[in-house]
Amino acid sequence: MKSTTKILSKSLNSKIAAGVIIFSLWMSGTVFAQQATTAIGTAKVWGTVDGIAIEGVVQGPSAQVSDLQVACVFEYTEGDIYNSPPALPAALNGLVHLDQDTKGLLTEIRKSGRFLAHANETLLITPPKGTIGGRKLLLIGLGDRNKFTPGLMISVGSVAMREALKLGVDNFAFASDLKDAGIDSPTALVAGNVVRGIFEAYRAQLWLKDKKMVELKPVSKVILLAGPAFFTTAGEGIQEAVAAIKN
Repeated sequence: MKSTTKILSKSLNSKIAAGVIIFSLWMSGTVFAQQATTAIGTAKVWGTVDGIAIEGVVQGPSAQVSDLQVACVFEYTEGDIYNSPPALPAALNGLVHLDQDTKGLLTEIRKSGRFLAHANETLLITPPKGTIGGRKLLLIGLGDRNKFTPGLMISVGSVAMREALKLGVDNFAFASDLKDAGIDSPTALVAGNVVRGIFEAYRAQLWLKDKKMVELKPVSKVILLAGPAFFTTAGEGIQEAVAAIKN
């Protein structure tokens, strides 16, 4: 297990070319050890909706190159993302990598009260070039961890898409980071809910565009980023959501 952890830790620092929206579901090391894993960097298109290709990729949120990196965080509790368990071990924890690469920003900004991370609260940051793969970093709050329900991820997905459209980006990386924060969430349902929220927001903007009430630069691709052990499970939830959206 130690050698596997070293390999994953090293691999998470690699960069994959952008042009995508990335959705991260980095998963638990305990479950990881029990399930078949998918190699980091693996990519698969799960479907297409409204001209947007929805692709899954196995990668961590800090390493992924994108126009905009979205990370979801709960209201601060002492040592939350570093409290393993229930949070993921540092080598597998996307939030830990993001916190370290931004010199402790995720911890400091919440701990200090500068960003309270209430549900659907947002904060846009422009990290120095080379800090992380994303050119910009959007934090979206998840509120109180003890009150979390998977249904929240529909509105969170909508917030992410609306903010991406405001910025006019071609792609963004979305990291739900629930497992990283120690929440034992249902992978397929969370993945599907984020996709539902993304397209609820996108279709609302398309409707406004048809009425000539908004200028819209379309997004070209959505990529759902999953941890090595949960790529297939996340894909099942995504495909189910895509099928429902199309009907």
